[in-house]
Amino acid sequence: MQTFTAKLHSLEYRQARTYLVALLFVLGNIALPQLCHTLRMGGPTWLPIYFFTLVAAYKYGWRAGLLTAVASPLANALLFGMPAPVLLPAILLKSAILAVAAGWTAARFRRVSLLLLAGVVLAYQTLGSLGEWALVGDLRTAMQDFRIGLPGMLLQVFGGRVLIGLPNLNRHAR
Repeated sequence: MQTFTAKLHSLEYRQARTYLVALLFVLGNIALPQLCHTLRMGGPTWLPIYFFTLVAAYKYGWRAGLLTAVASPLANALLFGMPAPVLLPAILLKSAILAVAAGWTAARFRRVSLLLLAGVVLAYQTLGSLGEWALVGDLRTAMQDFRIGLPGMLLQVFGGRVLIGLPNLNRHAR
């Protein structure tokens, strides 16, 4: 599988740019779900709340990713009532797992490929679904992303690859 070059960063919590980068990705995670929710079953199908978390964590490190992972669902819930409060624990769990998995993968391999991104998406979805099952006690509900969200997972892999490789994203981390 082809590996692509992209400048990857590992921002620290003590750096102001970490919070700026996270804020930009949180805004993306607010706008994309609003767009997707205009479509029937857009949220469960496209899984938009996770997209910019993946890009933030892979491109800028787990800290920027974790800030994005936590702030995005909370901001969406407060501003728009979605996700519903009952869904927040599972979404926050999956988002946090995604941030750690993407940040770890980028730091460990120092490159980006479709295979690595697919591994990150599969890891967070699998571990997150197991955690969701423990939280809600219903396997069918916990496996919803695998039943309905395949287009969203593919968007994360292929769209994430495109955004992670964009050179203009590097400007914010210098």
